[in-house]
Amino acid sequence: MACGCRPSAAGRWRRSPTSRCGPATCGLSPTPSPELTSPRLIKSHLPYRFLPSDLHNGDSKVIYMARNPKDLVVSYYQFHRSLRTMSYRGTFQEFCRRFMNDKLGYGSWFEHVQEFWEHRMDSNVLFLKYEDMHRDLVTMVEQLARFLGVSCDKAQLEALTEHCHQLVDQCCNAEALPVGRGRVGLWKDIFTVSMNEKFDLVYKQKMGKCDLTFDFYL
Repeated sequence: MACGCRPSAAGRWRRSPTSRCGPATCGLSPTPSPELTSPRLIKSHLPYRFLPSDLHNGDSKVIYMARNPKDLVVSYYQFHRSLRTMSYRGTFQEFCRRFMNDKLGYGSWFEHVQEFWEHRMDSNVLFLKYEDMHRDLVTMVEQLARFLGVSCDKAQLEALTEHCHQLVDQCCNAEALPVGRGRVGLWKDIFTVSMNEKFDLVYKQKMGKCDLTFDFYL
């Protein structure tokens, strides 16, 4: 099973020394590490077209988590600034412009998310939204269990949901992460009016033909 997401999940794939880091390749070869026994979970940034053929053929399952792009770009900016290897010291305004123009190292978010959305009805693909996890975590846990063919009783479901709630709360805690990177509506604390208007325009241009929608606040 492959778990796809944007932009900061680490993939446990065998490294390819010639690959370029980004969601198009993520600096990783589409060959799972041989020490991982089946069933195995592999996190990746790869676009759908670059996933291994057994995923395209429906032999393995794919869980894709999408997040509204305004919150994502803020979290992504903080992620860049927190890593010594990236050491990004530019302004958020410049970072956001690069995101809108598909000029960041992880490629185009707009193409990435639309490509997986086109395969959302495939029997081996589960397309999830980050905001839905915040809105109704119990339903999402149940949805994941059905998709994976995992049976659990009420007590197990409640225990699992409570554990997930704790993880979500940690991600939304401003003391644990810069500006509470995990919360929904994060963008409102940093976007200016002009930035928001520009972002909405670019979003409409690049996503106008797609029926995928996002909640930008709850």
